Amino acid sequence: MRVVIAEDNVLLSAGLELILGTKGIEVAAVVTDAPGLLAAVADHAPDAVIADIRLPPSFRDEGIRAALQLRKERPGLPVLVLSQYVEKVYARELLTDGSGSVGYLLKDRVSRVGEFVDALRRVAAGGTAMDPEVVTQLLAGPGGGAVDALTAREREVLTLMAQGLDNAELSKRLFITENAVQKHIGNIFVKLGLPVADGGNRRVLAVLRYLDSVAG
Repeated sequence: MRVVIAEDNVLLSAGLELILGTKGIEVAAVVTDAPGLLAAVADHAPDAVIADIRLPPSFRDEGIRAALQLRKERPGLPVLVLSQYVEKVYARELLTDGSGSVGYLLKDRVSRVGEFVDALRRVAAGGTAMDPEVVTQLLAGPGGGAVDALTAREREVLTLMAQGLDNAELSKRLFITENAVQKHIGNIFVKLGLPVADGGNRRVLAVLRYLDSVAG
């Protein structure tokens, strides 16, 4: 796997490069701003992008805007964004096309090397990886709509789905069988109005519907 990193904090970017190198992941380029990110992706055609949400010069949303632009220009490009704090709007924006290959992690997660690398690989493989703290704060927001019809267990399953866990991981985390997990997921899809015949990534669509319902 080859990645491009957009991060203006020199210590963090150096740490990311070191971590990824030890895991056999090549860092094709490290840039510090949004124009540099767009140029590096054009030059190197990486397998995935890691980008800070806030980049120079204003440190507002340059990173996420560049990531979203790249996703429009290169549909399905795996993007993992990093943030110092939970920003609900950006978490939702990443999932709006329902195609997967996106992740949102807090920077503290980088120090948990195994979790961070697993999240990156999951995103690169087409899945989603939402930071547990992001999901927790979203869950604490006002509910509404179809999500209110979910049982406590179904909401728990959906919360873990938002973190990017697959059925086997859900089974282990919840101490239930994979068949039980599949049944809960099926119920979630039905209650959220995601038909069986839907050809899209229904796990991503379910998470998006979840984020829509709790975003304040």
